[in-house]
Amino acid sequence: MIRHFMTPGNVSRRYIGTTDESLLPGQTAAFAYPAVEAVAVSPMKRCEETAKIIYPGVKRYVCNELRECDFGIFENKSYEELKEHPDYQRWLLSGGRIPFPKGEGMEEFGERCVKGFEETAERFIREAYMAAAFVVHGGTIMAVLDRFARHEEGFYHWQVKNGQGYRVKLDEKQWSRGVRRLTEIERI
Repeated sequence: MIRHFMTPGNVSRRYIGTTDESLLPGQTAAFAYPAVEAVAVSPMKRCEETAKIIYPGVKRYVCNELRECDFGIFENKSYEELKEHPDYQRWLLSGGRIPFPKGEGMEEFGERCVKGFEETAERFIREAYMAAAFVVHGGTIMAVLDRFARHEEGFYHWQVKNGQGYRVKLDEKQWSRGVRRLTEIERI
């Protein structure tokens, strides 16, 4: 599970969810990413472009459910722009537990990401891929790992920087029988 590379919105520390921006120019793979046979990607440009850089020529599957959260009225705004906004103050005081005004709630977002991960993992198992990648968003990674990790560190424990992520393993037989758990999680 790999978070997309840097975008202009990431540099200016904006809430970038539904804004479909491209990567900053000139980015290259900064790590030795695991070799894979298939890649699942969010439909957003930043994920598609990152997947092409890391895994050129590898079969890609676009999954709409793996999109980043809809930040509603906070979309494409920074903390500095929002810090005095009463809705933003309410959201901060809730610990991020209330829905984004005119956007998604964390529970709704998490369920969507988990559904996308489950369906794509099942597809990869059916198609007999032994190694696959997910090039997605930071929030998507956090939502999926928060649900499927054996331990309970919490949503924000799984936060990663752009271009980073986790190598995860699942037991295909258990997964197919409905035992939905990741057997290994390693930061890359």
